[in-house]
Amino acid sequence: MSWFKRKDSNIQTDKKKDMPEGVWIKVPETGDTIHRRELEENLWVDPISGYHFRIGSKEYFSILFDDGEFEEIADEIMPTDPLNFEDRKKYSDRIKQTQKKSGLSDACRVGVGKLKKQDIVIACMDFSFIGGSMGSVVGERLSRAIDHARDKKFPLVIISQSGGARMMESVLSLMQMAKTSAKLAQLDKEGVPYISLMTNPTTGGVTASYAMLGDFNIAEPGSLIGFAGPRVIRQTIGRDLPEGFQTAEYLVEHGFLDFIVPRTKLKSKLARLLRMLKK
Repeated sequence: MSWFKRKDSNIQTDKKKDMPEGVWIKVPETGDTIHRRELEENLWVDPISGYHFRIGSKEYFSILFDDGEFEEIADEIMPTDPLNFEDRKKYSDRIKQTQKKSGLSDACRVGVGKLKKQDIVIACMDFSFIGGSMGSVVGERLSRAIDHARDKKFPLVIISQSGGARMMESVLSLMQMAKTSAKLAQLDKEGVPYISLMTNPTTGGVTASYAMLGDFNIAEPGSLIGFAGPRVIRQTIGRDLPEGFQTAEYLVEHGFLDFIVPRTKLKSKLARLLRMLKK
């Protein structure tokens, strides 16, 4: 018997597709349609409005690694169900179903390769796997990525895309906040550069730990970034929030981010930052 059962769902993470299907695709921000090929060629960014469609680790690795070539590490670490958790369905069943549907083993992948001929370690989260939630596997894969970067003296980039800690793992998930933060402190002590890229959305325990600990903290345009979501905050304080609250643009204006980087310029910008951090 589980100690908790969810009767109603107020979080839908697996029904909305990250990348829309079809030849013609509607841009949510404008309502206009764009041909899929044109969108793919522009890295899933609408060339007119600049709207950034959500993409996953497969696409980010293809964009950032030279010729899309990399070696994946820590992929042997697989999720389990230590608490025998069950809400609308068993956590173990949810894992299997999500793995089959997404083609991913968990919500984070780690690749080692070159970016503009510079050695680099990139850890990327995938929202399509249980909302990019941070569980034990995510924490361990990130820790392995940090250790590899520290041992090889390769710069590290973490691409965050998450709804926060994975509730099905309870305190085991929350422990990953301290674990990854401690690992990044070790990386910093060795003088190895770390750049954090926040995409839409980056919330909860991810924001409260490794996502905000970079030598540079950057974001894609329009990304939702914060601890609690705007809806939760509004319900808690009973007041309307400022326009654009918790968007990347709002956070840059208020000093919480260093700058915003459009996806089409991401690779060249990261290369320049890494060269600067080496000096």
